[in-house]
Amino acid sequence: MSKNRFQEGFLWGGATAANQCEGAWDVDGKGLSVADCSTYKANVDPKDYKAQHGITSADIEEAMKSKDVSKYGKRHGIDFYNRYKEDLDLFQEMGFKVLRVSIQWTRIYPNGIEEEPNEKGLKHYEEMFIEMKKRGIEPLVTLHHYEMPIYLCNNYDGWYKRDVIDLFIRFCKTVFERYKSLVKYWLTFNEIDSVFRHPFTTVGIVADRYPEEKLDEVIYQSVHNQFVASALATKYLHEIIPDAQMGCMLTRTLTYPENCHPQNMLLALKENRENYFYSDVQVLGEYPKHIKNKWKKNNINVEFAPGDEEIIKCYPVDFVSFSYYMSRVTSKDEDQKEKVSGNLTSGVKNPYLETTEWNWQIDPTGLHISLVELYDRYHKPLFIVENGVGCKDKIEEDGSIIDDYRIKYFKDHIEAIAGAIEDGVEVIGYTPWGCIDMVSMSTCQMSKRYGFIYVDVDDLGNGTYERKKKKSFYWYKKVIFTNGANL
Repeated sequence: MSKNRFQEGFLWGGATAANQCEGAWDVDGKGLSVADCSTYKANVDPKDYKAQHGITSADIEEAMKSKDVSKYGKRHGIDFYNRYKEDLDLFQEMGFKVLRVSIQWTRIYPNGIEEEPNEKGLKHYEEMFIEMKKRGIEPLVTLHHYEMPIYLCNNYDGWYKRDVIDLFIRFCKTVFERYKSLVKYWLTFNEIDSVFRHPFTTVGIVADRYPEEKLDEVIYQSVHNQFVASALATKYLHEIIPDAQMGCMLTRTLTYPENCHPQNMLLALKENRENYFYSDVQVLGEYPKHIKNKWKKNNINVEFAPGDEEIIKCYPVDFVSFSYYMSRVTSKDEDQKEKVSGNLTSGVKNPYLETTEWNWQIDPTGLHISLVELYDRYHKPLFIVENGVGCKDKIEEDGSIIDDYRIKYFKDHIEAIAGAIEDGVEVIGYTPWGCIDMVSMSTCQMSKRYGFIYVDVDDLGNGTYERKKKKSFYWYKKVIFTNGANL
């Protein structure tokens, strides 16, 4: 690979989420979040997406009464809350230019409704950002990463109630003011398109609290409120920190047709169009007509307050960020086809792709395609803020972890990014997911490992929490040092 395929200043780094790594779920004034109610599900069929992500009112009530940290794996995480300096040293050793983190709303406003923020929470993140800056690591901060206060879920119907917009904007203004000299890159809502895949995690909606026929309307109303909040957050960011940039964040669910049958082509077109809806609103500043037509056809009533559309139009995001893990296949004969799963939804198996032990299909070329299509659609800089593969790592007798499978995965995906850049795509940076092992989002387990750094914690939270460098640690360090020239 020639040395000029990645521009000078390309932001190499890694990605985390506070709810999956911090632990310390009930210390220093932190309130309970939706993540703290998510249970360990390692024995659930990975193809049963509803079982992986579904939650009931009874489940929430049980979680609120429980102090258990083994059943609720995100409560223990990897103790990043107390060990972040040690981890930042490791990220600095790898050469990170950027680290994606999130701020837990419940550390700043424990229930989301308080008049005054929690100073201990504010101070924690301030100290962490200062330590990052000392190590030459730029913070990339997600404002809402599956960490909504459970109080708002129970008392405000999550994002369904419009009042939550003002509560969220108060949180945003608080952190913008506090960290205006420390943070330049921000993201609004993590994987905002995930509202129908797991509405509780994304917008605090519990399905059993609504008539089944009304649920789609509730979810669309919730995401509309998030769109308004995203635009307002962008507005206030530009006012409070004029040189800062705000990005949206999408799960790129690239869908292929099973074959060139015109019906399959049309199905794939519609799937991709549906995925783009969420970024279209935040980037282009308006609702696509096909969504409003869908609402009319299905008698879905989404309430717009006066000025909502103007706010969305006036304050689009500055760049587009996205996660990319796999592609999907759709077919007019889907019911008769073999299925695979993943962090998206189940889909038709692609016979040309390798499948992981968690039934995810690996498709680096899909990343190249996604980058080109997103850039051609929006003409905005792109930031790949999640990409990775979960594997069971083995510690050898000499203590080493030979994760050549992970190295191959990243090599192929970085090659795909380089190819897209050669095709004229503007890419800001690349932050592989779980640069250090963390609790899995969907199954709350540790044995599905993503990191360049091994953490000695098992699925139930037992272990020394000691950090250990994998073979991929040294490989990625070389990639960063050569700015992607040496893979």
